[in-house]
Order: sequence, then structure tokens, then C-alpha cells
Amino acid sequence: MPNGVDKRDLPTKTCLACGRPFAWRKKWARDWDNVVYCSDACRNKR
Repeated sequence: MPNGVDKRDLPTKTCLACGRPFAWRKKWARDWDNVVYCSDACRNKR
């Protein structure tokens, strides 16, 4: 990525519902410590 950070360098977490790893997203920047699910579908399925 020319003007940003490579995706492989972003922090990652494991989803509590499906167990898959997911990477940091800009929309989660203010709340990254509280994000535990990779998607709305996983959050609803908990």
C-alpha cells in the first residue's frame, strides 16, 4: 500500500464466535480494545 500500512502489519484478534483471526479496521480505531467479534453476523450469533 503506497501511503499506508501493510495489512500484515496491522494488529489482529481472534473472533470469539467463529475463531477466525481478523485485522484492525479504521472504523474500530476508537474502540479496538472492546472489539471481540469479526462481524455483525458473529455478534448476533453469540
